[in-house]
Amino acid sequence: MTGSKLNKVRAGIIGGAGYTGGEMLRILINHTDVEIVFVHSNSNTGNHIYEVHTDLFGDTNLRFTGELSFAIDVLFLCVGHGDAKKFLESNNIPDHIKIIDLSQDFRLSQNSKFKSKNFVYGLPELNREVIKTADNIANPGCFATCLQLGLLPLAAKGLLNNEVHVAATTGSTGAGQSLAATSHFTWRNDNLSVYKAFNHQHLNEIGQSLKQLQADFSKAINFIPYRGDFTRGIIASIYTDSDLSAEAALKLYQDYYAGDPFTHVTDRNIDLKQVVNTNKCFIQVTKHEGKILIISILDNLLKGASGQAVQNMNLLFGLDERAGLRLKATGF
Repeated sequence: MTGSKLNKVRAGIIGGAGYTGGEMLRILINHTDVEIVFVHSNSNTGNHIYEVHTDLFGDTNLRFTGELSFAIDVLFLCVGHGDAKKFLESNNIPDHIKIIDLSQDFRLSQNSKFKSKNFVYGLPELNREVIKTADNIANPGCFATCLQLGLLPLAAKGLLNNEVHVAATTGSTGAGQSLAATSHFTWRNDNLSVYKAFNHQHLNEIGQSLKQLQADFSKAINFIPYRGDFTRGIIASIYTDSDLSAEAALKLYQDYYAGDPFTHVTDRNIDLKQVVNTNKCFIQVTKHEGKILIISILDNLLKGASGQAVQNMNLLFGLDERAGLRLKATGF
């Protein structure tokens, strides 16, 4: 493992003032194997981090900077879709620095190469061994992570042979920090709405991963996303026709995720408070006549974004996969 004194991984963060940048800071400040070298923000240059992420008051005296340093081992791109590519076009990042991009810019195979850099799709439950030897990581989307973890075990056994139906609700942080008509408290509170029905952008990476495991998968994924009136978390209900018995389905999922430290399978009822503020994904598997029902839940900012990015960093640098991520949910 490369690193600075005390053998720590030296990290830089681009876009440190946003939701995912803030979550990245909350994890890395307490990660014993990481030294944060700089946190970049164009809009907050010179300000203390705790002036933006006020809960970090007393935890760090770092300031946002408008400058880059190449004295790092890993660079996290916590920027919007399209902005990661623009950043790399404007800044020649040396190839010895590993990049973990949280945008969608490099997730699809046709977009995974940029100049001299190759990006590996960073879903550990799918690509763990490839991630360990990668140079750069395209971190999966939040909905994409939730839905893929609900479907990978079936695809791995070639059992996705029928249409898949999904209804999934995400918290308001999934829309990012920029204000929009549908992100104001007065609109979002006590409200629920559908958006991007059947054509959400995450369907592309979901289909790509499923075909990686089941090459002949060609059925529709009928995905209806909802905006929820809560802050964070995703709950997805997924069902498809299946000949598996309830016992066989549960065992299939438990066996697939047996070696995964953050994905856990049960046949008992699950709820979002079990996973919010953690890097965990809980999956409930039940059978209802001829259909298998999978409920998948996670925190969209952690397992769906920054937590998974740190999980990928741990794999890249040979650290304990769980390092810095032993986070507990708030039960009430």
